[in-house]
Amino acid sequence: MAQTAETLTIDNSRTLAIALMCCAISCFSVLDSAAKYLAMMVGLPILQIIWFRFVSHAAFTFVIFGPRNVVGSLRSARPAMQILRGTLLFTTTGFNFAALRYLQLDQVATFFFLSPFVVAILAGPFLGEWIGWRRFMAICVGFSGVILVTRPGFGGIHWAAIYSFGATFCYACYAVLTRYLANHDPSLVTQVYSPLAGVIALAPVGLWVWEWPTELWTWLIMISTGISGGFGHYLLILAHRRAPAPILAPFTYVGLITQSTLGYLIFSDVPSPWTLAGGAVIIGSGLYLLYRERVTAKRPAAVSLSAPMRN
Repeated sequence: MAQTAETLTIDNSRTLAIALMCCAISCFSVLDSAAKYLAMMVGLPILQIIWFRFVSHAAFTFVIFGPRNVVGSLRSARPAMQILRGTLLFTTTGFNFAALRYLQLDQVATFFFLSPFVVAILAGPFLGEWIGWRRFMAICVGFSGVILVTRPGFGGIHWAAIYSFGATFCYACYAVLTRYLANHDPSLVTQVYSPLAGVIALAPVGLWVWEWPTELWTWLIMISTGISGGFGHYLLILAHRRAPAPILAPFTYVGLITQSTLGYLIFSDVPSPWTLAGGAVIIGSGLYLLYRERVTAKRPAAVSLSAPMRN
């Protein structure tokens, strides 16, 4: 009976983690939409948008959690890893925002779906969180959906996709570090460190290219990048405290739905048939992964959140 109760607790914890992950990805879709609008519709410099995104992210954290908690959270058990994670975050953002100047939101989201492969590869040796052949095959099926969208060799890849591939790799490393730090620092410590590297490292260039917005609406959209980014990354941190990185990574696929919807509503971008077909394959593989996770969590052997996953 005790083992059954513990198994149900793990099942509920991972289901909650998946829900948090999906909400985080939705926040990131809002962030990407705002960044694309500021770059293409308003014409602000990319470096200014990136820098202010982290400044407003830091301000959001400061206001929500309070000055005393924020200052106290600067004490980390792994400060070097926190700084590296923050560096990967602003590098991911830079690549992603650069890609958004040339690609539709749904295209950027689809390229980003390569990240579960990288997470699965890195999580085994670095976190001891291995995936079994069923999950690996499901990820491979999801990758075939990416191939449908990109259509390599048929003129389907824009040169700016290189930015998306760079963002994908940096994000995967960031996700693995997020899971690693969940075992060493409280969630608030990781949240506080998240924007600091971007604020400090990009301050010189952000101020150099700064153009003062003339409309209140523009300021509100700029501030929204920090709020959606800050809230999204906090949800991401909470999710990684509750479930292994390889389980959560495939649920970045939710971004195809949110990015496509926002792209259509804001920019009138209509996803191509190839994108829709690839998205259907990707989402199908994600649903199977959710099914496998619920089956695995109900097994008697599933008694530890930190145990390596081999199914």
